[in-house]
Amino acid sequence: MLNFLRPGIARLLTPVGQALARTPVTPNMLTVAGTVGVAGSALALFPIGELFPGAAVATVFVFTDMLDGMLARVKGTSGSWGAFLDSTMDRVGDAGVFGGLTIWFMRSGDHPLAVVTLFCLVCGFLVSYVKARAQGLGLRCDVGLIERPERLLIGLTSAGLSGLGVPYILPIGLWALAAGSLFTLGQRMRAVYLDAKANSGGSAGNPAAAGAPREED
Repeated sequence: MLNFLRPGIARLLTPVGQALARTPVTPNMLTVAGTVGVAGSALALFPIGELFPGAAVATVFVFTDMLDGMLARVKGTSGSWGAFLDSTMDRVGDAGVFGGLTIWFMRSGDHPLAVVTLFCLVCGFLVSYVKARAQGLGLRCDVGLIERPERLLIGLTSAGLSGLGVPYILPIGLWALAAGSLFTLGQRMRAVYLDAKANSGGSAGNPAAAGAPREED
């Protein structure tokens, strides 16, 4: 949904990427550093109720993490390992943000919101998995109302504003994110079903029966 912002962000980050390209810093270093910063700040600050500082520091590292792709393009070092590492570290960062919020709600006795936050985390993982699995099967899954940028924007913004004293913003943000993530999961599963049906001549049956790879999970 926020894809229209990417060209503008790319223009802002290009000078930084070009400057980093003249240093020994590698894209993979930025990927890991950004993930450690996001997850570390969220897990250190959210569970003790420091919502605004946690959100602010995590947001800084989110932009650091976004530099890895820019630096890889400038250096010409894009590759399969970098893409794999980036996707894996994204899941770690997401777990840190929503895991930290879940711990905070559990410690403060707000168990319903803890469940909602955990649902956002699990549903976000499923949204990403469905697309990755579909691409592995050669199927199209280019849809999604709530993708990772939207998840982080809603989660970190609502947490930060709540830390500044804005009432009800965090529950509203998390409930909206839970609903949007569930809707996106349905969107993607439907898109994969329709593409599989079209590719199999009208029958979207068991992919194992058609010789496609199958995962046990």
